Amino acid sequence: MVEPRSLTNPALATRLTRREFFRTAAVAGAALMAPAVIPASALGRGGAVPPSERIVMGGIGLRGRGMGDLQWLLPEGDVQFVAICDAQKSAREKVKQVVDARYGNTDCTVYPEIREFLATRTDIDAVLSATGDRWHATAAVMAMRAGKDIYSEKPSAMTIAEGQAVVETARRFGRVYQTGTQRLSEGNFVFAIEIARMGRLGKVHTAYAHIAPWDAAEMRYDWLPAQPEPPRDVVDWDAWLGPCPWRPFNQSYISGGWRGFYDFHTSCIGEWGAHTFAQCMAGIDQLDTAAVEYHYVNNPTGDGMVTVFPNGVKMILSRGDKYWRGSCGMRFDGPEGWVSVADGYSKPEVSSPALMSDFKKIVGDYMARTERPMSHMRDLLNCVRTRRPTVANPVVMHKSMSTVHAANICMWLKRDMKYDPVKEEFINDPEANRLRSRAMREPWII
Repeated sequence: MVEPRSLTNPALATRLTRREFFRTAAVAGAALMAPAVIPASALGRGGAVPPSERIVMGGIGLRGRGMGDLQWLLPEGDVQFVAICDAQKSAREKVKQVVDARYGNTDCTVYPEIREFLATRTDIDAVLSATGDRWHATAAVMAMRAGKDIYSEKPSAMTIAEGQAVVETARRFGRVYQTGTQRLSEGNFVFAIEIARMGRLGKVHTAYAHIAPWDAAEMRYDWLPAQPEPPRDVVDWDAWLGPCPWRPFNQSYISGGWRGFYDFHTSCIGEWGAHTFAQCMAGIDQLDTAAVEYHYVNNPTGDGMVTVFPNGVKMILSRGDKYWRGSCGMRFDGPEGWVSVADGYSKPEVSSPALMSDFKKIVGDYMARTERPMSHMRDLLNCVRTRRPTVANPVVMHKSMSTVHAANICMWLKRDMKYDPVKEEFINDPEANRLRSRAMREPWII
């Protein structure tokens, strides 16, 4: 029987021949210098994106809709999600749990405070922000100033002044920005927009935009009664409020009960109009402007309000299901037909079956001409790489939200008004002009 040889035993080591010694040393050295297994994904093989080419992302305020956005984002192979910032401990821990489960590690870092998050994570390229309405513009401006690109949920500005700040910040810092009007990147809606633009309906004279069937245009100016404030680590109430006026803590706010309050919300008009106004404005080629006339309707919601754009096309706000079924609907009417679509449609509804004959071609031609995917998140990621504007860029957001805010102001002041979209001010109406901005609370002033 031959005894095993060992380089750790001097007596046995002397038995090695010179050739055996160098052969054994070479094998041992190679084993020390190389990892046991190198995943193909780490080398960019098999279609995987190597780490050096991935877009590093973090999140701000990802509950509810934000969690849906996160589930939409994580499967993208060229993204690495690394951190979450949220004023609520339970929310940030839930996001960490989801992200870590996706990647099979424990690497997602949590941050309770946005300034620390943005200053610390210099490795982050882009941010997904889905806070409540009150924080959207402030978070976007802070992120872009910190050198991050951003996907911001809608409504992306609480006031006309906030929208101006987002546009200016993106321009000044050269950042890519996408607002969450995702139906601008969905085939059914793109088809309806395209046939309206192409003249397939004749010259469109009227668009209809869905507004939310809950709450009202007339907002609440009171606040909920005070409840004991939780420890700051559980809920940082000051950070939750952000730029809004100080209000006493109430758990209902945390649970979504902030809607309907002037301090926190953009009304039933902003809730869905943040989507549908942009959709309608795309179909009538008015994404670079805002409505110039607003005609007051004597009801609590704005249902039936007529707005008029610089090209003479009317956009009528509709709360019910007269023109569609489902949520966030829109419709275009022309002398040669109409098209209508909302969430849940297998295909748009049209006045004549002939209008649907080349659905795939029209959507395909749009994608080829614009180089836009039918994925809003993918459009953001592509633009982060190319640095071109997104389909829902800051100007699209600001002009459509300016129309939302002007419609709200019309309802609040209960009178018709005219708006100059170039000067971005109401004509001969100082009271309305004062409502283009709101006071912001320190230190969250942008």
